[in-house]
Amino acid sequence: MRTLTEVPMTRAEEVIERAHSLVAALREKREREAERRKEVFGRIDIGKPLTMPSRGVQLSLELQ
Repeated sequence: MRTLTEVPMTRAEEVIERAHSLVAALREKREREAERRKEVFGRIDIGKPLTMPSRGVQLSLELQ
């Protein structure tokens, strides 16, 4: 960062600094959301997997 004895920031430097702070804020939000999703979906119990027939099953198709 700059000290008070340095030259004030140029417009471009201000824009770049705001962009960096925005990126940091968005990264922090994304990490918080990822942690929340991991916590929420980690609690969901996954049921027993469905059993699949060992061979194909013929389904009836009744056409009128």
